[in-house]
Amino acid sequence: MKQYETVIGLEVHVELATKTKIFCSCSTEFGGAPNTHTCPVCTGMPGSLPVLNKKVVEYAVAVGLATNCNITKNCKFDRKNYFYPDNPQNYQISQLYLPICRDGSIEISTKDGTKNIGIHEIHMEEDAGKLVHDEWGENSLVDFNRSGVPLIEIVSEPDMRSADEVIAYLEKLRLIIQYLGASDCKLQEGSMRADVNLSIREVGASEFGTRTEMKNLNSFKAIARAIEAEKERQIDIIEAGEKVVQETRRWDDNKEYSYAMRSKEDAQDYRYFPEPDLVPVIISDEWLDEIKGSQPEFRDEKLIRYKKEYNIPDYDADIITGNKHLADIFEATTAICNNPKKASNWLMGETMRLLKENNMEPEQIKFSPKNLAKLIELTESRAINSSVAKEVFEKIFSDDINPEQYVEENGLKTVADDGALRETIKKVIEDNPQSVEDYNNGKKKAIGFLVGQTMKATQGKADPAMINTILKELL
Repeated sequence: MKQYETVIGLEVHVELATKTKIFCSCSTEFGGAPNTHTCPVCTGMPGSLPVLNKKVVEYAVAVGLATNCNITKNCKFDRKNYFYPDNPQNYQISQLYLPICRDGSIEISTKDGTKNIGIHEIHMEEDAGKLVHDEWGENSLVDFNRSGVPLIEIVSEPDMRSADEVIAYLEKLRLIIQYLGASDCKLQEGSMRADVNLSIREVGASEFGTRTEMKNLNSFKAIARAIEAEKERQIDIIEAGEKVVQETRRWDDNKEYSYAMRSKEDAQDYRYFPEPDLVPVIISDEWLDEIKGSQPEFRDEKLIRYKKEYNIPDYDADIITGNKHLADIFEATTAICNNPKKASNWLMGETMRLLKENNMEPEQIKFSPKNLAKLIELTESRAINSSVAKEVFEKIFSDDINPEQYVEENGLKTVADDGALRETIKKVIEDNPQSVEDYNNGKKKAIGFLVGQTMKATQGKADPAMINTILKELL
């Protein structure tokens, strides 16, 4: 029986985190009312002229440097001509002949080890608008808010051979871009979109098979499912003695099925020519050095430093550095309270629990490192016990309250008066002679019940360690 291997390359579109669009001053904010973030330029009105947003170039160069690309210091824009209702000019300003970044690579890790994935190019372009289809009629409406939002398209080499490698590549790419602050890379909001180019060939063959391109992939799970389904579809076609058609296919994740949209275009179909309304982009050595100098510490570098500087478990470091917002909270909290282990524990424990319960992403965390640090200091000084600390943290998580003020106002401080606590424990011992007898007969677990009764009597405000010490002394 013939053995086949999958050959995969990706085209990843990333919406850049600029406040304004690539060629005009309209807002790029997500979620505005339809057609409110528009002007003559981004709606393609006759006579309007584009003006390049400098920040777009800086973000594109920063991503290129972080992915080991060569920077094209003298690049230009081209017109990509095509007709579609959400494309107001009937062309898209993009880059074909001189993309801003070329010949890069990133290293990925999977269960099979590490591997370099080549990046053919990164180019700048403008996004199209959005078609809103009427589910109950035959009409489609056009929203041009997204038209002109700046994009970079990251085109990989066909170096991936499995869904695992694709997901590892996308996760690494997303982290790099998030650490740069170039985009939030939210797949569900469309700020990161991946098109999968996939073909099948016999194991050992040197030539590529006919590829298809799959679109409408808005989650990593959908991408993995689409890859497996398309691989099986192409193998079935080849095994039946037929030929795979080069085409663009749309993935329906609910049905776990793709269907043909159109035949796959080549560059000549778009009749590219140099964009006449924009001058070439010249990147000076000084400007390039300035962008290089502002590159952040990336995840791989953070991992090494965390293990050396903070001495937290590898698993904790791996999870925390896997999200830039989480890493920022951890570092800021540690800088205030100088207790990396406790900061890590709160993030890995209660924070992760509450994120899961509230179906939230780490980027949605609103509490300040200052208030988390104050809570850690309250617990370390035994001003509050662990159960009270969890109660207070839930308020910090939801409302970012000042824990010191909240503890004071709600009378949650630990009962630290040794005399008062001792009298309470004596009363508990008197009221529970059976547990005392059990303890004296060698059933040491009986002390747990007495600790619980004392905590109940003190409304949970006593220090369990202090209760244990006094109980053992009195017993």
